[in-house]
Amino acid sequence: MTKLASETRAWLEATGFAVANEAPWLEALTHGSFNGGANSASEADYQRLEFLGDRVLGLSVAAWLYSAGDAPEGRLSQRLNALVSGATCARIARDIDLPDHIRLGKQAREDGGADSDNILGDVMEALIGASFIEHGYDVTRDLIYQLWQSELSGDSGKAKHPKSALQEWAAGNRRAMPNYEVIERSGPDHAARFTVQVSVHNVGQAEGVASSKGEAEKRAAQAFLEEYG
Repeated sequence: MTKLASETRAWLEATGFAVANEAPWLEALTHGSFNGGANSASEADYQRLEFLGDRVLGLSVAAWLYSAGDAPEGRLSQRLNALVSGATCARIARDIDLPDHIRLGKQAREDGGADSDNILGDVMEALIGASFIEHGYDVTRDLIYQLWQSELSGDSGKAKHPKSALQEWAAGNRRAMPNYEVIERSGPDHAARFTVQVSVHNVGQAEGVASSKGEAEKRAAQAFLEEYG
């Protein structure tokens, strides 16, 4: 039976992942490309544990956000999506030196798989799944809070919508409220393109282009803030 490399087991335990049965941890760290090896065809990869870990992470972070204040559902969802995103998981994976311990096939490693946001995010969730299998929800939740501490206390997902930010900017600078106008619509209904211009009297104007009017307004507001904010 394949065993964890001694340095990988030591790294897991130093990071907070207590290892009892090595099997789920091996699975969590194994990318599908690794199974191309002649002696590893029977080894499972991380996908099933990633599926489980994704749900454990989501529940843990949602519970933290609910307990942390009385923000409305929309803002909670915005923060949740940011905190459990693949990019956030990959960032934490790099912080704990996970890339050094992923079991990748030769070609996948040469192609940069150990630094792929997708792979790092998935393996991070798979490790959470392995922890849940080994130690249950409470232990895993507490470990997530430890690993995500800087993210939870930071600004992930707190950014205001550009239209709200522009309205606040105008009010704070005693300017007229922003005015949005569709100045061009092109393309068929199933692939329409909207160009929206936002203007603030005696300040300036900016444009945004997108496949929906709302998204074009958002981009126009962001462009205005970048130019005049």
